[in-house]
Amino acid sequence: MAYEKQDKKVFAGPRVRRLRRDKGLTQARMAEELSISASYLNLIERNQRPVSAQILLRMADVFDVDLRSLGGDEEARALSALKEVFSDPLMRDTGLSDQDLKEVADATPAIADAVATLYRSYQEAVEASSMLAERLADRDDDTTSQGTGQPIEEVRDFINAHTNHFPELDEAAEDLYANAKLSADEPYVALRDYLRDTHGVSTRVVPSDFMSGELRRYDRHRQTMFLSELLDQPGRSFQLAYQVGFLEQAKTLEQLVEQSGLSDDEARRLLRIALANYFAAALLMPYDAFFRTAQETKYDIRLLGRRFGTSFEQVCHRLTTLQRAGARGIPFFLIRVDNAGNVSKRFSAAGFHFARFGGTCPRWNVHDAFRVPGQVYTQVVAMDDGTRYFSIARTVSRAGSGIGVPGDQYVVGLGCDISHARDFAYSLGHDLDNEEAATPIGVNCRLCERLDCSQRAFPPLKRKLHVEEHVRSVSAFGAPSDGAD
Repeated sequence: MAYEKQDKKVFAGPRVRRLRRDKGLTQARMAEELSISASYLNLIERNQRPVSAQILLRMADVFDVDLRSLGGDEEARALSALKEVFSDPLMRDTGLSDQDLKEVADATPAIADAVATLYRSYQEAVEASSMLAERLADRDDDTTSQGTGQPIEEVRDFINAHTNHFPELDEAAEDLYANAKLSADEPYVALRDYLRDTHGVSTRVVPSDFMSGELRRYDRHRQTMFLSELLDQPGRSFQLAYQVGFLEQAKTLEQLVEQSGLSDDEARRLLRIALANYFAAALLMPYDAFFRTAQETKYDIRLLGRRFGTSFEQVCHRLTTLQRAGARGIPFFLIRVDNAGNVSKRFSAAGFHFARFGGTCPRWNVHDAFRVPGQVYTQVVAMDDGTRYFSIARTVSRAGSGIGVPGDQYVVGLGCDISHARDFAYSLGHDLDNEEAATPIGVNCRLCERLDCSQRAFPPLKRKLHVEEHVRSVSAFGAPSDGAD
């Protein structure tokens, strides 16, 4: 993707300094590589000079970095995490301003991640204590604690740290796709035949009653893959690709699990499953072919699904992984929520502000998508820090729903920074240059500073609630007073 010169000056001192230190270079050596003076580089690192387009292009060429990595995505994510942590009433007396937090996030995002990890541990300890207290209060309760979900967060952190991109799995999937000639037939048929001919594994689609609530079961003794009839064709293909990954990529999967540093057995199993799912998607949608098609079609999700025989959700998730050096796609963020607002999947790119410990903003139209299942909703949104994003949302149905079974619907939301929206087919018809046309949203109610929102479920954590008995404000919680005291 060619670099487009913008009028906005790019001050990226801390990021340039981190890049230099990561490469083990002195200022003099890096300046020589960039064909500038050491004194000028020093001014850039101290944010006293902007980084010109020419220097950005030179950095990308010499150090093989993505220009977007110098655009502040990591710092924006770190700042969002710090703001959430320091919005907790426990932190109100620290005296830290938003500018203080921004300076920490800009200088050392890793410290922000460490603080967020510590805060998460604190939250989990509080939750565990609460659960224990409830059990002690009710001696007739024989249920056991189900844990706090920490392994899931550890796995999400590891995947986010790798920007949801694992090149070794992509390369292995592309090689297999080409060598096994999987493109010669419909994905399900090709994978079924490949498992049978290469591994002696037969595939049977069986009644749901036989599966006892399971969707996939691999019987090693009978060398048979059982698939539930509840799975649609893309779902069946994905499950076969998943099994191919476990049979052929066990060594690579284990190496990545070891590199993760996760010690909890449950977290390691969850990561192994997540990586096998990654391989399955990469096998169904091989990187180069999928990336080229995505660019040619301006990321038309429906067409991509038809071309590769995959579902809406599978395509959306795959789009978040296009981070190969020299062939990077739009940096998308993704979320999956149910109709109660529970987040079951999230991946943050382009600095989009997800709450680690809560839900989403009711003004964001991911919630509206439940009204008309199957319709793609589009929206330009603006966060309270002024950043704008373009997003789409659509319902997806999961296997297992039907007559007599509660509806199992989710909404998948996919979006990108407004600067990439013109490359996204769904933005057609939106005035992307009109900042006033964006819908103001927040991270969630507790963290949002917008005081004029009629959809608040909670008052802002950073402001003391000020209630007037004879005044009714737009918000049901009254008008929060200025300041955090």
